[in-house]
Amino acid sequence: MSYEPPRRVRGLLLTPEDKEAPARAERLRRLGLADRPDPALDVVARHLAGHTGAPYAMVDFVGEDRQFFAGLCVPPVAPFVREDGSAARLGRTLPRDHGFCPHVVVRRKALVLEDVRDYPRFAGNPVVDEYGIHAYLGAPLTDSSGMVLGTVCAMDTEPRVWGRAALETVKALAAELVGRLERGAEDGLSP
Repeated sequence: MSYEPPRRVRGLLLTPEDKEAPARAERLRRLGLADRPDPALDVVARHLAGHTGAPYAMVDFVGEDRQFFAGLCVPPVAPFVREDGSAARLGRTLPRDHGFCPHVVVRRKALVLEDVRDYPRFAGNPVVDEYGIHAYLGAPLTDSSGMVLGTVCAMDTEPRVWGRAALETVKALAAELVGRLERGAEDGLSP
């Protein structure tokens, strides 16, 4: 896999430059987190979705060219139908230039978007049109070495006020989860 620089559309930087991507991908491989779904992480995602009331929640690991949702909670029926009439079903992977988690990883801090369409930088993101995502709340999974491995996040197809409590919850969940991930890797156990 090779690192591709971020692409620009009409002067907007859609995906932030991520110089740590190769090292992160290697760290994720060493931890066994690069590309396997984990039922324990699905439980974490369901917990976050339940707490926030969001239809989507995930534990996302961001690699060099894609994101992998090791933990995923999606609604049983797609809440968004595209213009062509097809249902928007989110799977376990997305290209790195889709979504908002790569921004959280590079920023190294939480991101709260109550309506992504209010921000020109984010409104043009492919998940807005492809999946109808209009609201995002995410926090980085920062390991003990200081590397951001990915995110814990929730998304909605409707604009929403997330509130301080939801922000504190997602940040606390991220901090707790990264500790579990590192302990699990040391013990050879799932988080």
